[in-house]
Amino acid sequence: MSLVSKLRNVAAMPTFPILLCLCAVHGLNDLLQAVINAMYPMLKADLDLSFGQIGLITLVYQLSASIFQPVVGYAFDRRPFVWSLPAGMMCTSVGIVLFAFANTLSWILVAVFMVGMGSSTLHPEASRITSLAGRPRRGVAQSVFQVGGNFGSSIGPLLVAFIVAPHDRRYVAWFLIFSCLAFMVLRPVCRWYSNYLAEVRTSKAQDTSKAHLPLSRQMTVFTICVIVILIFSKYVYIASLSSYYTFYLIDKFGVSVSQSQIYLFVYVASTAVGTLVGGPFGDRYGRKPVIWISILGTAPFSLLLPHVGLPMTVVLSFCAGFMLSSAFPAILLYAQELLPTKLGMISGLFFGFAFGVGGVASAMLGDFADKYGIEAVYNICAYMPLLGIVAAFLPDLKKK
Repeated sequence: MSLVSKLRNVAAMPTFPILLCLCAVHGLNDLLQAVINAMYPMLKADLDLSFGQIGLITLVYQLSASIFQPVVGYAFDRRPFVWSLPAGMMCTSVGIVLFAFANTLSWILVAVFMVGMGSSTLHPEASRITSLAGRPRRGVAQSVFQVGGNFGSSIGPLLVAFIVAPHDRRYVAWFLIFSCLAFMVLRPVCRWYSNYLAEVRTSKAQDTSKAHLPLSRQMTVFTICVIVILIFSKYVYIASLSSYYTFYLIDKFGVSVSQSQIYLFVYVASTAVGTLVGGPFGDRYGRKPVIWISILGTAPFSLLLPHVGLPMTVVLSFCAGFMLSSAFPAILLYAQELLPTKLGMISGLFFGFAFGVGGVASAMLGDFADKYGIEAVYNICAYMPLLGIVAAFLPDLKKK
């Protein structure tokens, strides 16, 4: 069955409007999250911050946006809360207001902590509700959800350039318009989730049987370790492209800043397309083959990229972005199927770990580039997708 046919089948589902709302909320949330990084140059000049203080801001944001995700997911697994998503968006909104008007480093740290906490709440909870509403086509549903985040992350910096950059930091407060849109979109989601929880409570009262894990406890722990290695390999290489690709193009090929941004957009577009494809293929062929092919299949493109001219570099970056991004929906769904009673916790664990790896990798690669040059970053990171070979150790849950 073609991807178009699968999307038509999803559109025919009664919960399709809920999936669209979750996609939109993910996009609006990640748009607001993207404001933080996009504002660094203005923030540094406005408060006369050092690079070390900018690094501290990034650290506080990354910690609150990553470490708390599995904690929040676990808490709401145990005690589901209908208004969890609006609560997360409220944290983000408060953080945006503080970020717009804070005049000291301390208040900026409070602001980014609040924005990070909003992300820690939304990602595991929205991913959990997406899985619940997307049955039996959870792969396509998760891909649609992920594409919303990709879109929001890509247009956030553009909106900062148009809305805030010509004026001053206080204009960040205009982004509360997107918060208001998110609250509106969340109303039908909360209504549906409330009805779903009521049905679950009724079915639990009638059925006392327990859900069984597909693997033994020891095998489950081993499998999660393998997934962690796969996410590590994926997000280290993604960090090299998302953070330093424009510098690489400018340094090696002498392109202008505006041209490098266009080439970066080509890469970002590839991640959106790959995300949309990965989920449906996982539904059809199983999560394990998609994970294996997506990560290990990136290696030929990553290994060749540092040794070609500009046109082929753009083509290879598109191919690498497409292949790698198709893996995450399959990885997330595989992990959820591994622990079906802990959807929120497992979503938060892998979203949080992915954010954390990306943040730490960006900082370390920046240090490496300062010492050895930007081209050395791509010569070294080219080998990271080869770690995809460990996907061979993943049990086939589809058979089980």
